[in-house]
Amino acid sequence: MARNHVKLHIPGPIEVSPDTFAAMCQPMIGHRGSGFQDLYAQMQPKLQQVLYTKNRVFLSTSSAWGVMEAAINNLVSKKVLNCCCGAFSDKWFDVSKRLGKNAEALKVEWGQPIMPEMVDAKLKTGEFDAVTLIHNETSTGLMNPIADIAAVVKKYPDVIFIVDTVSSMTGVKIEMDALGLDVMLASVQKAWALPPGFAVFGVSEKALKKAATVPNRGYYFDFLEFKANHDKNMTPSTPSIPHVYGLKHQLDKIFTEGLENRYARHLTMAKMMRDWAKANGFELFPKAGYESITLTCVKNNRNIDVAKFQKAIKDKHKILIDGGYGQIKGKSFRVGHMGDETSETIKEVLAALDDGLKSL
Repeated sequence: MARNHVKLHIPGPIEVSPDTFAAMCQPMIGHRGSGFQDLYAQMQPKLQQVLYTKNRVFLSTSSAWGVMEAAINNLVSKKVLNCCCGAFSDKWFDVSKRLGKNAEALKVEWGQPIMPEMVDAKLKTGEFDAVTLIHNETSTGLMNPIADIAAVVKKYPDVIFIVDTVSSMTGVKIEMDALGLDVMLASVQKAWALPPGFAVFGVSEKALKKAATVPNRGYYFDFLEFKANHDKNMTPSTPSIPHVYGLKHQLDKIFTEGLENRYARHLTMAKMMRDWAKANGFELFPKAGYESITLTCVKNNRNIDVAKFQKAIKDKHKILIDGGYGQIKGKSFRVGHMGDETSETIKEVLAALDDGLKSL
């Protein structure tokens, strides 16, 4: 299909549909006026349905890292257990230490999942008042067993459970309240299919009560400031109004399609990509049974020239895939299949991948 730009099939940012860009280009409104308050209020019930929560769902003009850092700053007073299984979860441990918090890394090899018994063994010591987990570790294409881990954390009612769902929210069913998540956060440039620079996050009443006991939370990312403003249908500071328009548009699209249909579409696309990899003699990087549904990380067991493969696809087909992240750059490649993508658009990607292999 002819296009005049390089289409992104990296794990994020991903392709933004023309209709979404159009929705973002509406006239500006004052963020302290009734027009914004009405817009904010209209979105809240749908946001709660997407997160499967009765909790308030806040909007942050930041990347997800702003909220990830905020969660540590707002909710850790004793010690945080950072579950580390890839580049981004490893970084969360670094952030905890930079904030001056007492932190411990629960580390597994890249491509391996965090298992519930590992978390249980740490929490039973009584040392921790918070746990961080990345549900879908984007660097390795691994999806951690969140339901099993959540069941363990529930045994420790004084522990706050903070979960990054950056590359899984809206692509995978994640029931915030049923799982007992205290913070569930995502930025919007992944499965939400919006431009980067904005984040969505739910916060439990338990977490808000904990935040009230923690000093020096700052202002911009103070969860209690988010709560106070949310209750007036506003944000603490000036929001990116185009993102809010875009978010409302995407919510309307999500509910027109239906949540279950959306999850089924994402699973179909994931299976197409996994099948392609196996049919072409590749293995998947994450441990079997823990593969991501929104992106695929393919192990370069064939020892192809990944950079050349990536360039061939970009130059000829104007499709960009990722050449591997961090310590597995060149030893893997990643393909995103989330947001507004469909089986038909993934077929185009697979054809481009086939052509790319022939060029090597």
